[in-house]
Formats: sequence, structure tokens, C-alpha cells
Amino acid sequence: MVEIQGGMYSPLYSLDSQKVKVQPFLMDAYPVTNSDFLAFVKKYPDWKKNSVKRLYADSSYLRHWANDTAFPQYLANSPVVNVSWFAAKKYCECEGKRLATTAEWELAAKASPTNKDGSRDTAFRQWIVGVLSKPSGSSTPSIGQTPRNYYGVYDLHGLVWEWTYDFNSALTTGESRGNSSLDNTLFCGGGSFASKDVDNYPAFMRFAIRSSVKARYCVPNLGFRCVRSQ
Repeated sequence: MVEIQGGMYSPLYSLDSQKVKVQPFLMDAYPVTNSDFLAFVKKYPDWKKNSVKRLYADSSYLRHWANDTAFPQYLANSPVVNVSWFAAKKYCECEGKRLATTAEWELAAKASPTNKDGSRDTAFRQWIVGVLSKPSGSSTPSIGQTPRNYYGVYDLHGLVWEWTYDFNSALTTGESRGNSSLDNTLFCGGGSFASKDVDNYPAFMRFAIRSSVKARYCVPNLGFRCVRSQ
């Protein structure tokens, strides 16, 4: 794990214009791999491919695995995908860790290879757009092939999307008791005009992914990594 410095995070859509203060935390340098997850399901058999309860994972759970304890060997060091939020959360807890909040994940992800805040670095943004624009291959590449960021974290961009603890809290409102103040334009093409950063295409993509999934969904390009509070 590597240390991520604390800071302020501005949600992509924030109706109360308030920033989120993020305390320093530790983050896994790499996403959880198929080999890592295999060790987990062997220790906790309730989370095996053919044992998991459908309440916690849909029928696509670990669909790229041949059976409960086998997957193509070339995927051993690739990020595990087709895992639900429930499975990712349980894995982290069993490691004495947890899933990152969206604010934590985004704070770490805005670090370029040379700066802890690369959000205004045009070259860095163009690189992210470039890796996101590449067609997906037939299999997920191994971890550690993208440039290491300022903190020493790999693969936050361009390998797989990643679960966050509060992925389904996509919109920040000024009213904690309900969503009566939500602006409906956020859900149409004009929603970008309400964004804090209308030029941040990758952030819009992450927002869209988080808004489109449910906790039991298992998606072929959605994995996870763990963090720990300091």
C-alpha cells in the first residue's frame, strides 16, 4: 500500500458548491487480481463462483472463470472483474481494509506521474482520454503496465473501472433528508453545464458508470482495489 495525501475533492455534480475534505489514507498500489481473489474464495467458500447468493451477485459473477477455483492462467495477474460490489467489499474487509470512497478514489486518480494534482495538465488528460478510447481486447491486460502516478499507484486509468464504497451516491445535494433539490437537467445531455468541470471527459465517464450499476451487478470491465484509513 502507498500513502495518499489528504486534500479537497470537488464532486463533478455538487448542488451546494461544497468541497469534500479527504483525510490521508493508504491505497493498494495495484487492483486486486484473479490470483488474489482465488485465494479469497478458497478461504471464504461462500463467495465461490457457484456458491455465491444471487442476492449478492448476479449470474455474471466470475463468468470468465472456468469453475470455482480455475481461470485461464494468462489472467492470473490481471485485475479480477465480474465481481459485485458486495464481493469487493467483503474481500477488502477480510483483508482488514475497505473500499475507497469516491472522494478518496478521485483524489488519488487526479495525480499525474509528476504532480499530485494533474487535473489541469493537458497532456495528462489527453493521455487518459487516449487510453480510455482504445478498443477493449479479448482479455484484460496484467496489472502494472500503466505509468505509476505521483503517489506510486498504478492502473487507476485505462485498465478497468473500479468499485467505490459509495458508488451509488453519484449526486451531492445540500439537503441531507432527501433529493427534492436535485436538478433534473443532470440526467440529460445538458447536464454537463451543471458540472464543476465541463472539459473533464473521463470524469463524466466514471460518473456514468457509477450511476448505471447496482451493487449486485458483475461487469466484465469493473474491478476494485482496497484502501485503509490511517
